[in-house]
Amino acid sequence: MKALVKKHAEPGLWLTEVPEPTIGPDEVLIKVLRTGICGTDLHIRKWDGWAQQTIRTPMTIGHEFVGEVVEIGSSVAEVNVGDLVSGEGHLVCGKCRNCLAGRRHLCRNTVGLGVNRDGAFAEYVSLPASNVWVHRVPVDLDVAAIFDPFGNAVHTALSFPLVGEDVLVTGAGPIGIMAAAVAKHAGARHVMITDVSPYRLDLARKVGVSLALDVSQHTIEEGQQKLGLREGFDVGLEMSGRPEALRSMIDNLTHGGKIAMLGLPAEEFAINWAKVVTSMITIKGIYGREMFETWYAMSVLLEGGLDLSPVITGRYPAEEFEAAFDEAAGGRCGKIILDWSNV
Repeated sequence: MKALVKKHAEPGLWLTEVPEPTIGPDEVLIKVLRTGICGTDLHIRKWDGWAQQTIRTPMTIGHEFVGEVVEIGSSVAEVNVGDLVSGEGHLVCGKCRNCLAGRRHLCRNTVGLGVNRDGAFAEYVSLPASNVWVHRVPVDLDVAAIFDPFGNAVHTALSFPLVGEDVLVTGAGPIGIMAAAVAKHAGARHVMITDVSPYRLDLARKVGVSLALDVSQHTIEEGQQKLGLREGFDVGLEMSGRPEALRSMIDNLTHGGKIAMLGLPAEEFAINWAKVVTSMITIKGIYGREMFETWYAMSVLLEGGLDLSPVITGRYPAEEFEAAFDEAAGGRCGKIILDWSNV
C-alpha cells in the first residue's frame, strides 16, 4: 500500500510503498478516507530538534483521520466491518494506576499514533478496537477527519463551567478557533480571541466570536473595554504557547479566574506567580482528550449544531501532499485535509 513516510533522518516526507498492516485479535483494520495535517506532522517534515529526538525512521506519520473498517479481530465485539470511524491517537497501557482507575488520558506510558508507531497517512491503518470511535450519526468526512484536534479544543474549552462567563482565547490557530466556537456554543457570554494574523482572526469571526483582536495593534485591556467588561475575564484558554500570551491572560483575569492551557511553550519562561496566588487563579494543563468523555461531547456538540466548516480551508488529494504541507506550514490557513479515497 502507499503511505506517507518519514523515510530518512532528514527534512522531507516520502510517498512510498509499505506493507499493509496486519491486525491482532483485539484490533481493527481501517481503510483511510481523509486525514488532517497537524503541527506535529509539520515538525516531523521539517526534522526539527523535537522530531530528531522523538521519531525513529522509517515511520508512517499522521494521526488525524477518518476511515471505514474493513476487517476486525476475532475478539472485537463493538466495532463492525463497514463502520465509519475516527481514532483516538493516544494508545495507553491499560495497567498503570491511572488506566486502572479509568483515567486513561493520564497514562504515563502513552504511545502516539504516527509518532511512536506507524500512523494514518496511508491507505490502511490498524488500531486497537478500544481506540476506535464509531460515528453513529451522520458527519461530514472532513470534520470527522479532524476529531483528534477538535477533541483538544473541546477538552480545553470544557475544562471549566462556561455558561454566562466571559472567555479569553489566546491563539487563533485552528484549535484555538475551534475552542472559541465551542465556548460560544456552550453558553459563554463573550468570547474574545487574540492573534497577530489577520487571516486567522477573520476565520475566528466566521465561527461567531464576540471579538477577534489583533494584539499587534491593540491590547487585551482595550478588548475588555470594547466588550464592556469591568472585572476581567472569567476563563482563559491559552492555545498559543507564547509567554506574552499567558502573562497578558493572567493580568486580565478576574480574581478567582481559571486558565486551561493547551499551548505548548518552546522553552521555560517566567510568569508573575504573586499575581496567580493573590488573585487565586487556577491554571490547568491540557494534553489530548479525555477517553472517551471528550469524544461523546464532540459528537453531541456537532449534533447540536456546532459548525466547524469555516476552520477547514484546504483540501488536497494525498498525492499532492507537498503542496498541502506547504500551505499548512505557511500559516495563512485553517485545517488542511488530505483525501486518500482514490490513492
